[in-house]
Parts: sequence; structure tokens; C-alpha cells
Amino acid sequence: MALRLLYRRYTLPFRAPVRTAHGVWAERTGLIVRLEDGAGRVGYGEVAPIPWFGTETVEEAEAALSVLGEWVKPEQLAAVPVKLGCLRFALAGAFGELGQDERLVKDNPSPPYLAVAALLPAGRAALAQIGPKAELGFRTFKWKVGVGDIADELSLLDDVIGELPSGSKLRLDANGAWDRRQAGRWLERAAERPIEFIEQPCFAEASQGAAQCARMEDALRGLAGDFPTPIALDESLVGAHDVERWLAADWPGIFVIKPALLGDPAPVLARLAAAKADVVFSSALETAVGAQAALQLAFAWAGKPRALGFGVWPLFTDSVFDGPFGAPFIRAEDVARLNPEAVWTALN
Repeated sequence: MALRLLYRRYTLPFRAPVRTAHGVWAERTGLIVRLEDGAGRVGYGEVAPIPWFGTETVEEAEAALSVLGEWVKPEQLAAVPVKLGCLRFALAGAFGELGQDERLVKDNPSPPYLAVAALLPAGRAALAQIGPKAELGFRTFKWKVGVGDIADELSLLDDVIGELPSGSKLRLDANGAWDRRQAGRWLERAAERPIEFIEQPCFAEASQGAAQCARMEDALRGLAGDFPTPIALDESLVGAHDVERWLAADWPGIFVIKPALLGDPAPVLARLAAAKADVVFSSALETAVGAQAALQLAFAWAGKPRALGFGVWPLFTDSVFDGPFGAPFIRAEDVARLNPEAVWTALN
């Protein structure tokens, strides 16, 4: 069976730049892929790399698509190298839309809606956003830290907590900004406060060398054993290999899963489910195409529910590319209503 494979590249400015420990992120670049079979059925997928996580670049994914050509067979899609995980996710999603992927079906029915964490900006700007988001109904909040001076951010922590509604949960996302000593200071402070978890306190990019990466991973394991506040892995989980490695190491904390980076997600999620892993599904700041695929996986997850890391919309200056509106809950029917074809058409 031959399939027609087309793709379009996009560069989309964010409504507001996203500040993280990796710098200021002003626009999203990626690819939308389209598969059509002989019966006229169409499936869409999205390549949404984050190179500083260790994914492929958009250029590498685009080069691989060029080599595949316009007409492909399913076995060619399955043979895309594992190192091109974001491309494999896009192709698996597009191919799955041509027919039901039975690997993702679960015995119990999906919930009608899932809670969402509100994303707060770095620094003092977070204080002005908590009240309006609380009025909308958010009760889980995620604050970007590791961006400014550590003493300034630590002094702001109680101010942020003081603005939260009673009974709320606060997540701290450091994006790997700290060394072990700095992370320890935060975990000491968090131990006596309503912090749900600290996300990726330490991280080393592959470009820093294997020895530094090993030191940072040792630091994460040590911190997880020394402090009561849970630690979540994010940047440490690029694909199936990383997930398996941390499962094999009996990681006691949380796995923040960005489906867009997982390659073929079905076997990875099956392995996490078998291990009864504590999982949070999170956005890679993708368009509605990738968001729909990722959220469908979140709704199919049968493990312990935690608020989704998808409180990012409105994200783009052109709303046609956004996923579901940034409300405290995402409904399954809103995910089903997303229209990948509208995104494809808007890129023409």
C-alpha cells in the first residue's frame, strides 16, 4: 500500500516570548506532515523538536522527509531512525489516523475531562497572573524558576504562595538551571511549603560531555533521596531510551512526558503503565496538530491522574494554530474538535 506523504514547515511567533533557563523563546519552528492512503483517508502529524532537550533539529527532520519522498510504504515510515524521535511521533500519529491504533486502546473508558496546570511566567510577573487564573478555576500552578538570581527567586517564593487560592498546588520548573547545591537550597525551602514537585532541578546537555551528564544524573538521584519534595524529570526524558533507563534505575519521582518527543509513543507509554510510573503529560509548545495527538494519549492514560502541563494557550499570535483554550480543565470533546486540516491550510 503506497501512501502519499507531504509536509509543510512553519515558523510561528508566540503571543509573548517564553522565558526559561535556556533563554528567551520567541517563536516555534516545526513541520506538519500529511499522509493520504488509496481510499482518500488523511492523517496529520507534527514534528515539534526542542533541540536543547537533545532532539533532532527541524532541518534534520526535513532532510529525512525529503529522502523518503512523496510516495512511501508503511514499512518505510517504521524504519525512520530512532534518533529522529519527533519525526517518528509525527509519522506514527498521521499513520494512526488512517486507521485505529489498537495499541492505544485501554479497557476502562476515558474521563470526560482532565485538570490543567496554569503556567506562570518567570519572576515577579507571576504575581499579577495568579489572581485572574484562580478566578478562572485553576488550582494547580506551574512557576518558571531558574531564570533570575536564585536569591531573588527564593525571596519571591512565599509571595507567590501567598497569592495562591487555599488548597492549591504549586509546581516549580527549573528547566535544569541549578547545580546540586542550588537545588538543595530550593528543596530545603520547598519541604515546608505546598510544593507539589520541583521539575528538572539539574540537567546537563549532551554537548557538555558524558562526565558532566553523569554527574547531573547522580545529583538528581541524590536529591530525590535526601528531600521529601518529589522531583520530576523533564529534559532528562527525550525518548524511549531515556524513559527505559530511568525506569531501570527505579526513579522514585515523577516522569514529565512530552509525547511529541517520544518517537512512537505506544510502547513507551505501555512500559510506563506496566511500571506504574507517576506521569504528567506536558506540552512541547506545539500547534493544534501535535496538541491533539498528545492530549489523546493523555486521555487514554489509565494511571494516577495529575494536572496536565498544557495550560499554555493562547500561545500563538494566530489563534488558528492554538490547541484548546487555556481553561482549568480540558474536555475530551474539545480535543476531538481540533482541526488539523485548518492548520495545514493556514500554512499554504
